[in-house]
Amino acid sequence: MPALLLRLTPIFHLTRITMGFAAVANVWFVILWTRVVPVERDMSPPAHVHASHWPLWIVLAGGAAYALGLFAFATALNDTLDVRRDRALNPSRPIPSGRLSVETAAWLIALTLLTAMLGSVLLGLGAVLMALLTAATVLFYNAVARYVPSFGLVALGLIYGAHMMTPNPYLSFVWPVLLVMAHSLLVGAVTHRLARKRPALTWRVLLVACAGGLFWSGVLLYVGFMRSGAWWPDWVPLYAAVAPLLLALGFVAYAWHKARLTPDRVRAADKVRRYGAVWVSLYAVAWMLGAGHLRSGAILGALTLVGLIGITLLREVYGLIEHPVGYRR
Repeated sequence: MPALLLRLTPIFHLTRITMGFAAVANVWFVILWTRVVPVERDMSPPAHVHASHWPLWIVLAGGAAYALGLFAFATALNDTLDVRRDRALNPSRPIPSGRLSVETAAWLIALTLLTAMLGSVLLGLGAVLMALLTAATVLFYNAVARYVPSFGLVALGLIYGAHMMTPNPYLSFVWPVLLVMAHSLLVGAVTHRLARKRPALTWRVLLVACAGGLFWSGVLLYVGFMRSGAWWPDWVPLYAAVAPLLLALGFVAYAWHKARLTPDRVRAADKVRRYGAVWVSLYAVAWMLGAGHLRSGAILGALTLVGLIGITLLREVYGLIEHPVGYRR
């Protein structure tokens, strides 16, 4: 067993699968929301909502396969395209260190993308088209946009938004999607500055990125308005936004603390990234419970708990396998 885990560890590092539960939480939120809110289900065309009549566990399994597959595809693609840069700046990563070959990474990219597409099939035709669009945006981000931070941060938010809406592209209550998009932009900006990535993220670049984020947020809000007839649908209680808003403010305070007071900037960036994934899943739980959907909130809460336990256990396992405990004489 230790030998098998030692061989799988580079793959886990490449795909960062331990943080994939946040992607699953986003997708499961939209699946469950569409199931428990009749208005959302009725607004979807018949070609899409057929998936809502299948057993819930099948649809959730398809959503998990799609979410994890596309998340692993994006991270594996990022590291594979960055292999030359990582050989100089991050030689300990799986590919530059020789623990994983480029050929194996290419197979992983193809396999994870195929997994994502197969998972989207269980969510309906509209979801398949949305999955293809999201995968294309991931390719654009990794090939072009990330080298221009003012566009890269906006593209990152769009990826998270499109990924979240894949189970129901006709979603009318878009505020949870907007919160995730804003959260991803904040995490991307903070980690970019902490890790001192190049090109540098200046205040001018950040303002341009914020303007782009506000523009696309306005577009999404307008789409939601056209679908529901209101900026905030009357079938969602306004107090449902209280807990997510408080969580968002809490994360802003946490990110500011890490950015200003932590001496090890690279480690701080990693923590902001990891805890940012936890916050995304907490947003999903907060929206559900705030709207009074206790069973769905409990499902998302269980997912969050399993994700936290998984992160903790896998990090401990990584440490023990890669740096075994020995005895000193």
